[in-house]
Amino acid sequence: MNKKGLILLLLIIVSAKSLFAQIVNTDVLNTLTDVQKYYRAIHVMAMLLLGFGFLMVFVRKYGRSAITATFLLVSVSIPAYITFAGSSIFSKNNLSEIDILILSEFAAASLLITAGAVLGRLKMYQYLILGILFIPVYMLNEQIMLNNGFGLIQQGSFIDVGGSIVIHMFGAIFGLGVAMSMTSKTEFKSDIETDFTSDRFSLLGSMILWIFWPSFCSALVLPEEVVITAINVILALSGATIITYIFTTWLRGKIDAADIANASLAGGVAIGSVCNTASPTESIIIGLVAGAISTIGFAVIQKHLQKGLKLIDTCGVSNLHGIPGLFGGLVALIIIPNINITAQLEGIGLTIMIAILGGLITGKLISFTGKRKIPYTDSEEFIAE
Repeated sequence: MNKKGLILLLLIIVSAKSLFAQIVNTDVLNTLTDVQKYYRAIHVMAMLLLGFGFLMVFVRKYGRSAITATFLLVSVSIPAYITFAGSSIFSKNNLSEIDILILSEFAAASLLITAGAVLGRLKMYQYLILGILFIPVYMLNEQIMLNNGFGLIQQGSFIDVGGSIVIHMFGAIFGLGVAMSMTSKTEFKSDIETDFTSDRFSLLGSMILWIFWPSFCSALVLPEEVVITAINVILALSGATIITYIFTTWLRGKIDAADIANASLAGGVAIGSVCNTASPTESIIIGLVAGAISTIGFAVIQKHLQKGLKLIDTCGVSNLHGIPGLFGGLVALIIIPNINITAQLEGIGLTIMIAILGGLITGKLISFTGKRKIPYTDSEEFIAE
């Protein structure tokens, strides 16, 4: 072999070695990223089962049912989402398996929000029906908002990284739609009783959600955005918690456990749309405003809203997820530079329309499958002690 041939061979070897190293490094990086996403997916699962589960045991005689319903809703929604994700309608072939798992958990969270609006007023099997009917409608809205479904919203023009609109507001409005279709006169006359034990468990659930909320919002952001997203979410939650204490004392004279358990989380709801782009100062301001709005909702607005819409919102999802979620989607108009204002407003409007129509139809269908005799009690379906 002459000198030129030897040099060429060496160059080929060096190039091949460099290319192989790049491939290996890329595979290792992708694997590490997926592992980190897996950890956050497990955190989200803790939110779904422990956080939501305990948050919803505030109804004194419905604790076992609330926990069981949470189990069933999560267990039906995640497989349903993954199944539909492989279909031609909602195909997500360009996403990794861990991304699809996280998206299915987001859908489960939105479903649990919906269930909160009618908690205590469904038979246990009806929660399963609710989950099966909810998931396709949720995925339809997700497809339109985030994946240019039907060409209505250009992909990437609607900003909602942490799901203020697509997850929280959608779930709340869908739940209100279900409640409007199902709330009976008997349920209007039935008290939603709480006690010291149920309130303590509800506060525990709120704390679990608080702890893992940074993982929820940062689950699918770029690796370099995870830390700032987590910081922003913690600051927003802190702001909401502080202002909730101030406002619940001001509006009610004393601290209300339900306000603390719920409105303190409103910062996490509202920061979702801009969780990876807001500054720390903006984040805590968003939390303060969201917490104030949510507390006012629970203390003042809810009774008027329920009377006007002729429904019962058991968990007050309109105050924790609906209004703060809408606020978060609108805040993006101020925080995000060069945002497509038209796409953002259209996305919010379409989400409201799809959610309310889907909820009304779902509630009507569920009402055909039976009715509880007595709301807010375990004894109708659980073995008595």
